[in-house]
Amino acid sequence: MKKVLFLCNKSPFPAREGGPMAMNSLIQGLLNAGHQVKVLAVNSAKYHVTEADIPDEYRKQTGIELVDIDLTIKPMEAFLNLFSTTSYHVQRFISENFREKLVAILHRQQFDVVQLESLFMVPYVEEVRKHCKARIVLRAHNIEHLIWKRLAQQCRNPLKKYYLSHLARTLERYEKNALAQVDGIAAITRKDAAFFRGITATPVIDLPFGVKISPVNFTEDVNGQIGFFHIGAMNWMPNEEGLRWFLNEVWPEVHLRFPQARFHLAGRFMPSWLVTGFQPGVEVWGEVENATDFVNQHQISIVPLLSGSGIRIKIIEAMAAAKTVITTEIGAEGILYQNEKNIFIANTKEEFLYAISRCLKQSGLHLKIGRQARQLVEQIYDQDKIAARLLLFYERLQKRTAERLSFEN
Repeated sequence: MKKVLFLCNKSPFPAREGGPMAMNSLIQGLLNAGHQVKVLAVNSAKYHVTEADIPDEYRKQTGIELVDIDLTIKPMEAFLNLFSTTSYHVQRFISENFREKLVAILHRQQFDVVQLESLFMVPYVEEVRKHCKARIVLRAHNIEHLIWKRLAQQCRNPLKKYYLSHLARTLERYEKNALAQVDGIAAITRKDAAFFRGITATPVIDLPFGVKISPVNFTEDVNGQIGFFHIGAMNWMPNEEGLRWFLNEVWPEVHLRFPQARFHLAGRFMPSWLVTGFQPGVEVWGEVENATDFVNQHQISIVPLLSGSGIRIKIIEAMAAAKTVITTEIGAEGILYQNEKNIFIANTKEEFLYAISRCLKQSGLHLKIGRQARQLVEQIYDQDKIAARLLLFYERLQKRTAERLSFEN
């Protein structure tokens, strides 16, 4: 039985967006396999959790503790960072309160592994090394600097482009240096794993996001209509960027060709331009009480990502629910898909229109694609199978350490 401490940049429960979903998936997989898990997580205004949000059973299983950290962007600090080589992204996560809570936990309990959920927990490696002999694994949800590099490339405002480029450069420097500080890296995609292997000698495993495999009903469309949908937190810049492009460039043509088509939008932090703006055939729901119910009510997921990195958890969840997904190559990064068999890949306006038109004109096509998407998830993205792979990686790291110590002695 392994004892694993998770250091999380957000609370893994309730899992309301991609990062917490990925964390919680591994936590549940380890618990299902009979291992002990402890969670210490950042609690911020951006992703705030109260005691009432966490069921007693989850609290008992994970011993979850939350530490409030102010992650708000402070204009003066952000401006002064232009003259620094320090990553402003990482700097905001450094907290004395979090450090003290971590040390207290390490004094109370022994762990075999400390898992850092995201690059932003790397500043606490020094405290872990000082107070614990556990192996340290970085769970890399993305290649973080690549997100900001892509955003900078897409940006047309010269001043904003310069600032985004600065953020990308400082984050890249920190990210590459951080890889040597940990004992192992669990990348969320094969592509990310290949990138890390190319720049570090630290052992790397590709470990995708997993889902709980639940029964699914392969039902026909509600009232004979196909509903398109998008769900995701809109305070993540790539989501807003991609959706703005799709609504401006693609949807007007879809509505012109198919006036009865409906596009349903759900997610936290809907921007004012989307809530107050009028788009024919578009329905904005905002944050929904039950994301699973929302997904099940519609048929085709639209994920028009133009930037970002890592694996899109909402895509895996939609595929697990037997939904057809239409997304870009960037959106589908890390997913072992086959285009037009279990997903549609569209990178341009014309390609999105082609995929949408096929789904609307070819009877039953989206149901067939959805079934094959579900089969892919069952084979590769089962959270219990992924947790088992992670445990084997832990064993490999432990053996590697033992061999090194034996050689040194």
